[in-house]
Amino acid sequence: MNERLVGTVVYGVRAPIINQGDDIAKISADCILKCHEAGVFEVRDRDVFTLTESVVARAQGNYISVDDIRRDAQHKFNQGEKIEHLGVVFPILSRNRFSMILKGLAQASKKVTVQLSYPSDEVGNHIITPEELAEKGVNPYTDVFTYDEWIELFGHNEHQFTGINYLDYYSEIVTGEGAEVEIILANQVSEIVNHTDHILLSDIHSRSLNEKALQRLDQPGLKVLTLADILNEPSQEHGYNETYGLLGSNKASETTLKLFPRDNQQVVDAIQAYVKEALGKTIEVMVYGDGAFKDPVGKIWELADPVVSPAFTEGLAGRPNELKLKYLVDNEYADLSEADQRLAVQQAIQNKQAIQDSMVSEGTTPRQIPDLIGSLSDLVSGSGDKGTPFVYIQGYFDNFTSN
Repeated sequence: MNERLVGTVVYGVRAPIINQGDDIAKISADCILKCHEAGVFEVRDRDVFTLTESVVARAQGNYISVDDIRRDAQHKFNQGEKIEHLGVVFPILSRNRFSMILKGLAQASKKVTVQLSYPSDEVGNHIITPEELAEKGVNPYTDVFTYDEWIELFGHNEHQFTGINYLDYYSEIVTGEGAEVEIILANQVSEIVNHTDHILLSDIHSRSLNEKALQRLDQPGLKVLTLADILNEPSQEHGYNETYGLLGSNKASETTLKLFPRDNQQVVDAIQAYVKEALGKTIEVMVYGDGAFKDPVGKIWELADPVVSPAFTEGLAGRPNELKLKYLVDNEYADLSEADQRLAVQQAIQNKQAIQDSMVSEGTTPRQIPDLIGSLSDLVSGSGDKGTPFVYIQGYFDNFTSN
């Protein structure tokens, strides 16, 4: 048998334009089968197929309007009346992810206090650099700033990539909807209660921790919701997401947003079943959103979705169980010849057990498999005009012994 020359191979798979009402599972399976029939790749057991959350949500028609946000925010906070004073805490700095949400919240409120974290939001969009904070003697753990105090100290800073001054941008969104605005910068979530007792936590990954911190204050009249609590109830009139609400939403137009998709498990299971029926092969399938990786220049941590993958088939559960080849070669098999090293490594892989927290696995990635594959898929598919919302992966579960 010839020696295998490659390991994991990844294909960006082109898809037709997906529209509301399309059978996304059938379309996905058809694309896989067409690639198989055309010889692009041969479908094998344990291959992995991934599809972006956006095409799932589009096929579902999981969209909402700014007015939907306004109505639900008013309902959740104040039984349909305008909210006197709403605190919007720790939103990320994003035109795509948050501007439309803020617009709806401003329409629902008479006054909005936006509390921003600094020097960056939770996914790494910086208002200011840590070095500039240090130069000014700022203590980010305790110091609180009004808009005017911040501008006096640091001036009008623009985002490194977008060129947007988010303090001004978010202020203009609120006032543009006829509400009064207040901008504060503080990293302690408890600061917001000095301004209002109606609070919408707008952070993504730290929301539960901050919600518990506010609840511990035991302040009378305090009402705290998160973005997951808005538009999270089933509706025949507009989109919704029972688990994530507004989390994971994206701007679709100047008046609409696309929500994170629903019923994802049904989609991945259906794709797996289609391929199994057609070819007798069991592939693994997952829906993915943002990958989880950090940009070395802008320091942005990519994950602005609530999870990397909202659903995946059973074979993608868990973490990798891998040996560290460099450790074996440099230590346990260092005195062997090259041929004997190869044989010893292959035998070690074949005989490996669960090796977590062992020196022979130290340095291997301890992340969950769906998070790793989601990050890989996000980098391959991109978010622009590639036209490849599907990704097909072969050899991901292979190792040095695989032929």
